[in-house]
Amino acid sequence: MTHHLTLLTGASRGMGLAIAQALLQPGQVLLCISRHANEALAVQARAAGAELTQWTMDLADAPAVADRLEAWLREQPADRFASASLINNAGVVSAPGPLQAASSAELSAALRVGLEAAVLLSAAFLRATEAWPGARKVLNISSGLGRRAMAGSAAYCAAKAGMDHLSRALALEQAGQAHGAKIVSLAPGVIDTDMQQQLRSADPARFPERERFLQLKAQGLLDTPAQAAAKVLACLRRPDFGEQPVADVRD
Repeated sequence: MTHHLTLLTGASRGMGLAIAQALLQPGQVLLCISRHANEALAVQARAAGAELTQWTMDLADAPAVADRLEAWLREQPADRFASASLINNAGVVSAPGPLQAASSAELSAALRVGLEAAVLLSAAFLRATEAWPGARKVLNISSGLGRRAMAGSAAYCAAKAGMDHLSRALALEQAGQAHGAKIVSLAPGVIDTDMQQQLRSADPARFPERERFLQLKAQGLLDTPAQAAAKVLACLRRPDFGEQPVADVRD
């Protein structure tokens, strides 16, 4: 049991890509699930001597992804891994504005990718690894917006709030099992990603908090994806991971 397995969604760009890059080390086995593969990541994995697999799948079709993941996990030798971690990182932000201004397709995608996928992948992971002897962890990447509502981003807020409460419930379930997994829903702080750019460029008439995000950028208060990834992975590696099922890197 000398290898560490990490399953990561939304790994093709932003903080997800930075997490994947940080994990490319000998002894690491990394499975990334995104709509697009990242060839530069594959090159880096070969140079680092890490095992990388990339699946190009749309998490909006969560049942298909979860079924494939469960089947893949059941094919792996359970005694190979000292630890197995699922990081539900993928999320979708619809165009900033009131809920009624978004299309049904936009809203459905935000909830399917942001919440349904996390539920189904967590269930698949927990089922398939239940008898594995190594440490098991589920890290859900949430947001401060799951805990503080914001006008103009209702679907995203709902998905992240759901992710937080999912994690609370899963932590209670797993605590009652002999070899339960550790569960955390983590707010990673404010990160300079495409989402932030989308919020800063929104129509202020439709998104009243636009100025706050402009100021965060102007005052240099945004983490780079690499900085945020380091904080997320530091949380994952803490010996007390799971004692608080809802956490924030700023605490």
